Amino acid sequence: MITERETSQIAERFLAKWLNGAIHLLFAAAVALTILGIGLLRAGVQSEMLADGSQLAADSDWSELIASMDKMHMAMGATKPSGNTDVDFVRLMLPHHQAAIDMAKTQLLYGKDPQMRRLAQEIITDQQLEIELMQRWLKQREPTSAKENRTPVPNSRKNN
Repeated sequence: MITERETSQIAERFLAKWLNGAIHLLFAAAVALTILGIGLLRAGVQSEMLADGSQLAADSDWSELIASMDKMHMAMGATKPSGNTDVDFVRLMLPHHQAAIDMAKTQLLYGKDPQMRRLAQEIITDQQLEIELMQRWLKQREPTSAKENRTPVPNSRKNN
Protein backbone atom coordinates (compact mmCIF):
# COMPACT_ATOMS: atom_id res chain seq x y z
CA MET A 1 0.00 0.00 0.00
CA ILE A 2 1.26 3.44 -0.90
CA THR A 3 1.44 5.87 1.97
CA GLU A 4 0.14 9.40 1.83
CA ARG A 5 3.71 10.68 1.88
CA GLU A 6 4.70 8.50 -1.10
CA THR A 7 1.59 9.61 -2.97
CA SER A 8 2.52 13.21 -2.28
CA GLN A 9 6.09 12.66 -3.52
CA ILE A 10 4.85 10.96 -6.70
CA ALA A 11 2.42 13.82 -7.30
CA GLU A 12 5.18 16.39 -6.73
CA ARG A 13 7.51 14.64 -9.21
CA PHE A 14 4.72 14.38 -11.79
CA LEU A 15 3.81 18.04 -11.36
CA ALA A 16 7.44 19.15 -11.56
CA LYS A 17 7.97 17.13 -14.76
CA TRP A 18 4.71 18.42 -16.25
CA LEU A 19 5.52 22.05 -15.39
CA ASN A 20 9.04 21.69 -16.80
CA GLY A 21 7.59 20.34 -20.06
CA ALA A 22 4.99 23.10 -20.14
CA ILE A 23 7.65 25.76 -19.59
CA HIS A 24 9.75 24.34 -22.44
CA LEU A 25 6.68 24.28 -24.67
CA LEU A 26 5.82 27.88 -23.79
CA PHE A 27 9.40 28.98 -24.45
CA ALA A 28 9.45 27.21 -27.82
CA ALA A 29 6.09 28.75 -28.73
CA ALA A 30 7.32 32.22 -27.77
CA VAL A 31 10.45 31.81 -29.89
CA ALA A 32 8.41 30.51 -32.84
CA LEU A 33 5.94 33.38 -32.58
CA THR A 34 8.78 35.89 -32.36
CA ILE A 35 10.45 34.46 -35.46
CA LEU A 36 7.10 34.33 -37.29
CA GLY A 37 6.29 37.90 -36.27
CA ILE A 38 9.66 39.17 -37.43
CA GLY A 39 9.26 37.31 -40.72
CA LEU A 40 5.83 38.83 -41.26
CA LEU A 41 7.09 42.27 -40.32
CA ARG A 42 10.04 41.92 -42.68
CA ALA A 43 7.75 40.71 -45.48
CA GLY A 44 5.50 43.71 -44.91
CA VAL A 45 8.43 46.12 -44.98
CA GLN A 46 9.83 44.49 -48.10
CA SER A 47 6.52 44.56 -49.96
CA GLU A 48 6.01 48.21 -48.96
CA MET A 49 9.48 49.10 -50.20
CA LEU A 50 8.97 47.17 -53.43
CA ALA A 51 5.64 48.93 -53.94
CA ASP A 52 7.56 52.22 -53.73
CA GLY A 53 9.72 51.13 -56.68
CA SER A 54 12.79 50.26 -54.61
CA GLN A 55 15.18 47.59 -55.90
CA LEU A 56 15.23 45.71 -52.59
CA ALA A 57 16.35 42.40 -54.10
CA ALA A 58 19.42 44.06 -55.59
CA ASP A 59 20.47 45.78 -52.36
CA SER A 60 23.12 43.47 -50.97
CA ASP A 61 23.61 45.68 -47.91
CA TRP A 62 19.96 45.20 -46.90
CA SER A 63 20.17 41.46 -47.65
CA GLU A 64 23.27 41.12 -45.49
CA LEU A 65 21.64 42.97 -42.59
CA ILE A 66 18.58 40.72 -42.81
CA ALA A 67 20.77 37.60 -43.10
CA SER A 68 22.57 38.64 -39.90
CA MET A 69 19.26 38.94 -38.06
CA ASP A 70 17.97 35.64 -39.47
CA LYS A 71 21.13 33.83 -38.34
CA MET A 72 20.75 35.38 -34.87
CA HIS A 73 17.11 34.32 -34.57
CA MET A 74 17.93 30.77 -35.66
CA ALA A 75 20.72 30.48 -33.07
CA MET A 76 18.56 31.97 -30.32
CA GLY A 77 15.66 29.69 -31.23
CA ALA A 78 17.92 26.63 -31.04
CA THR A 79 18.95 27.44 -27.49
CA LYS A 80 17.20 25.31 -24.90
CA PRO A 81 16.42 26.71 -21.45
CA SER A 82 18.86 25.46 -18.84
CA GLY A 83 16.83 26.34 -15.77
CA ASN A 84 19.44 28.95 -14.82
CA THR A 85 18.40 32.48 -15.75
CA ASP A 86 21.97 33.76 -15.82
CA VAL A 87 23.16 30.99 -18.14
CA ASP A 88 20.11 31.39 -20.39
CA PHE A 89 20.68 35.15 -20.60
CA VAL A 90 24.31 34.67 -21.66
CA ARG A 91 23.47 31.91 -24.15
CA LEU A 92 20.91 34.16 -25.83
CA MET A 93 23.13 37.24 -25.74
CA LEU A 94 25.98 35.50 -27.58
CA PRO A 95 24.18 35.28 -30.96
CA HIS A 96 22.67 38.72 -30.33
CA HIS A 97 26.14 40.24 -29.96
CA GLN A 98 27.47 38.32 -32.98
CA ALA A 99 24.59 39.67 -35.08
CA ALA A 100 25.48 43.19 -33.96
CA ILE A 101 29.07 42.59 -35.09
CA ASP A 102 27.94 41.20 -38.45
CA MET A 103 25.59 44.14 -39.01
CA ALA A 104 28.32 46.62 -38.04
CA LYS A 105 30.67 45.01 -40.57
CA THR A 106 27.99 45.45 -43.22
CA GLN A 107 27.78 49.11 -42.21
CA LEU A 108 31.53 49.47 -42.65
CA LEU A 109 31.30 47.91 -46.13
CA TYR A 110 28.38 49.99 -47.41
CA GLY A 111 27.83 52.94 -45.06
CA LYS A 112 28.94 56.43 -45.95
CA ASP A 113 28.22 58.51 -42.84
CA PRO A 114 31.44 58.95 -40.79
CA GLN A 115 29.56 59.01 -37.49
CA MET A 116 27.75 55.73 -38.25
CA ARG A 117 30.97 54.12 -39.50
CA ARG A 118 32.68 55.12 -36.24
CA LEU A 119 29.75 53.71 -34.26
CA ALA A 120 29.95 50.47 -36.26
CA GLN A 121 33.66 50.12 -35.42
CA GLU A 122 32.94 50.71 -31.73
CA ILE A 123 30.18 48.09 -31.81
CA ILE A 124 32.57 45.56 -33.33
CA THR A 125 35.22 46.22 -30.70
CA ASP A 126 32.88 46.36 -27.70
CA GLN A 127 30.66 43.44 -28.65
CA GLN A 128 33.63 41.18 -29.40
CA LEU A 129 35.07 41.88 -25.95
CA GLU A 130 31.68 41.17 -24.39
CA ILE A 131 31.37 37.89 -26.33
CA GLU A 132 34.77 36.82 -25.00
CA LEU A 133 33.73 37.76 -21.45
CA MET A 134 30.47 35.82 -21.73
CA GLN A 135 32.23 32.76 -23.19
CA ARG A 136 34.72 32.77 -20.31
CA TRP A 137 31.89 33.19 -17.81
CA LEU A 138 29.98 30.24 -19.29
CA LYS A 139 33.08 28.05 -19.41
CA GLN A 140 33.70 28.67 -15.69
CA ARG A 141 30.15 27.77 -14.70
CA GLU A 142 29.11 24.95 -17.00
CA PRO A 143 29.82 21.39 -16.01
CA THR A 144 31.41 19.46 -18.85
CA SER A 145 28.27 17.34 -19.37
CA ALA A 146 26.12 20.44 -20.04
CA LYS A 147 28.36 21.90 -22.73
CA GLU A 148 26.47 20.19 -25.56
CA ASN A 149 23.66 22.77 -25.22
CA ARG A 150 25.92 25.76 -25.65
CA THR A 151 24.70 28.38 -28.09
CA PRO A 152 27.02 28.35 -31.08
CA VAL A 153 28.38 31.75 -32.00
CA PRO A 154 28.70 31.70 -35.75
CA ASN A 155 31.90 33.07 -37.15
CA SER A 156 31.54 36.35 -38.92
CA ARG A 157 31.36 35.99 -42.69
CA LYS A 158 33.27 39.22 -43.31
CA ASN A 159 36.83 39.92 -42.25
CA ASN A 160 36.94 43.64 -41.75
